[in-house]
Amino acid sequence: MEKLKSNLTNMVCVLTGISVICGGLLAYANNLTEAPIKAANEKALSDGITAVMGGGEVKVETPDTIKCDVDGKELTYIMYKTDKGTAVQSTDPNAFGGNLTVLVGFNEGGDILGYTVLENNETPGLGAKCPDWFQKGNPGDIIGKNPGKKELTVSKDGGEIDAITASTITSRAFLRAVQQAYTIYKTHTDGATGATKQNS
Repeated sequence: MEKLKSNLTNMVCVLTGISVICGGLLAYANNLTEAPIKAANEKALSDGITAVMGGGEVKVETPDTIKCDVDGKELTYIMYKTDKGTAVQSTDPNAFGGNLTVLVGFNEGGDILGYTVLENNETPGLGAKCPDWFQKGNPGDIIGKNPGKKELTVSKDGGEIDAITASTITSRAFLRAVQQAYTIYKTHTDGATGATKQNS
């Protein structure tokens, strides 16, 4: 068999062929993993809603998506009405590692029932402690607090919440996300009855 001559045309053809094959393999792998990833994300969200509403059976209505301008950035919030209260998904884009997304559960009075962290790119061993640091019984415990009665801020800024050690930026971002979740909840829900207000 005669060896291909090394010239520009042959090199371009070989590289194009390799690129087409690799692209096809990537598309095939993406197609195979898309459904399992979607199912895993849906299960994580369902488990998160159950956790922030205190566990047990939770009936969830069709979610409301709300877009708001916060500090010049358009942020998207998702509100899940349940038979036990309301869960709000909120993101703060100014955490140390970028986006920090939380899901916070509120009862009809606006008290925090629970929270879970859905997206966290914080430093392992420091800011990455936020999924546990603010839970009941831990140093930054926010469970049972009502952000409408007293804004959630770290003690370094005059508030009552202990920041994660050496992670004040992450702690501030977390508390801003929770506070904004409460604002969305109160703005789009009648807290006394739990009835969703009409979006304009």
